[in-house]
Amino acid sequence: MQSFLQNDVKEQSRYNLDIYGLEDKSYEFYYELGSEFFEQMSQELIQKGDFKVHLVLDKSTTMIQLRFIIRGTAELTCDRSLEVFEEPVDTEGKIILKFGDHDEELTEEIAIINRNRTRINVAGYIFELIALALPMKKIHPDLRQQSGGNEDETDSETLVYSSEGSKSEDPETEDGRVDPRWEALNKLKQK
Repeated sequence: MQSFLQNDVKEQSRYNLDIYGLEDKSYEFYYELGSEFFEQMSQELIQKGDFKVHLVLDKSTTMIQLRFIIRGTAELTCDRSLEVFEEPVDTEGKIILKFGDHDEELTEEIAIINRNRTRINVAGYIFELIALALPMKKIHPDLRQQSGGNEDETDSETLVYSSEGSKSEDPETEDGRVDPRWEALNKLKQK
């Protein structure tokens, strides 16, 4: 058990970047992710994968910009057939870490980190970018071809609701009477 925990810590520490003492310039890092990376993350979305990550770190006196270029494949389980398939991923992302007095996440792309911090770990950022690049519906490629393309396109063509020409917006009905739902509002309006 002890060696298993040491391997997890060792795997996680591969993604530590020592930022203390870095000069204000650009640095490049390269990572190759395998199944061990996804096993150490506490998640169930991706069980296995094979990725190459190119990270460009631009440091200045006020912030650190992390630019990720990620390419590879994730092993997913189809939502329909429960078959395992490989989904290609080709994504890029940018994270801005501003120096401040405390740690705080402002948006998905911008965070404040304590200016006294000596190290950052980019494993979480890499995983989030991969997860966001995956499709919402995990459909096996064979089933995508059988259904004739993208399901989202057919769903978006269906009109679900339209308020245009709705008779409930008109306070008077066809026979000239006021709709009872509007009577109370008309009384308030007159005051």
